[in-house]
Amino acid sequence: MKLSRRNLLAAGTAAVAVGAAPAHAAPERAPAAGRRLRTGFERLAADGYALLDGQRVGVVTNPTGITRDVRHIVDVMHADDRVDLTAVFGPEHGFRGTAQAGGSEGRYDDPATGLPVYDTYLKSGQPLADIFTASGVDTVVFDIQDVGARFYTYIWTMFDCMEAARLAGKRFVVLDRPNPVTGRAALGPVLHKEFATFVGRQPVSQAHGMTVAELAGLFNGEFLTSPVQLETVRMSGWKRSDFYDASGLPWVPPSPNMPTPETALVYSGTCLFEGTNLSEGRGTTRPFELLGAEGIDGRWAAAANELGLAGVRFREAYFTPTFSKFQGKTVGGVQLHVHDREAFDPVRTGIGLLVSAKRAWSGFAWRADNWIDKLTGSTLVRTMIDAGAGTDEVVAGWQEELGAFRRMRQEYLLYR
Repeated sequence: MKLSRRNLLAAGTAAVAVGAAPAHAAPERAPAAGRRLRTGFERLAADGYALLDGQRVGVVTNPTGITRDVRHIVDVMHADDRVDLTAVFGPEHGFRGTAQAGGSEGRYDDPATGLPVYDTYLKSGQPLADIFTASGVDTVVFDIQDVGARFYTYIWTMFDCMEAARLAGKRFVVLDRPNPVTGRAALGPVLHKEFATFVGRQPVSQAHGMTVAELAGLFNGEFLTSPVQLETVRMSGWKRSDFYDASGLPWVPPSPNMPTPETALVYSGTCLFEGTNLSEGRGTTRPFELLGAEGIDGRWAAAANELGLAGVRFREAYFTPTFSKFQGKTVGGVQLHVHDREAFDPVRTGIGLLVSAKRAWSGFAWRADNWIDKLTGSTLVRTMIDAGAGTDEVVAGWQEELGAFRRMRQEYLLYR
């Protein structure tokens, strides 16, 4: 914990707004039965956009930045005279969501609003600060639905935009949305800084169990070079134990391979298969729930079920990806069926599946670039599994670092 940074925050270097409380204050209690979740944007709009009064505003968002009646917040604000919306900033996949994984939309004028859209993907530091400066905005607003995993890139888009806003002298406002897989716990290995990439900039656990507003507070208090002028608009009616279906909000896929909240539930574990020669289910209707490769048969599902992993069962499955690994080829593997999401631990499950796949299939291999180390945040998972460690041993290997992250994280939680 960086106490000097915390003192800066307490002194008001990072501001808080619209029903928010400082990150070190007692979290708010969610309303009792009959509560209705209101997103950060809903609360901002209900307050007449007072937080943005007199400001030229730019929004970092994508197709998930919607209202309850599925209108995009950019369209809503553009039509409202109370907001001087002057720019939009698109992340990976783009503002309107036209790009696949690893792509973006580039610089263009949005046909629906005429607003200039700037590309933030893979931009950071002074080059991104220069984009904010060139756009002429005073305040950068962030509103994107996250899925709760460290390697999902939107939280690092937020981190990079916060740092760039600081460099450009801009205010940064985060509109909060639910963590769809709950905010109950941080799980998995913590990233080591020497493995920092766009799928993990800072020492955060693999499943962070935080909302984007909570992460913004954490980034500002612990990881930015110096704090940005940060303000957050919290949700009301959200509890840490809530899954996405409790929100009453429509689900918009945050990226092309995140079609449902059920995908998000398993993603922080099964995305690890991106670091192997197995398909992680891209190119199917069940990405990250279907895993497999040529040459795998029912022995893997049997071995995975023998692990007795909580809340999940595994079915022998065969599928033919339409793109990505094994495009057009029929492969064998498993489908995850989560039957008790309260008990389900996605990261432990992902490790169990890696261990059992390596033991059940002689063709198992890591990607040649050791991408698994970038996803897990260190060499620990790969080297322990290669050495023959079981699921319990691998999970035990990160507990000390996870405990330290959990203690740090606790200071920034805004909800009960």
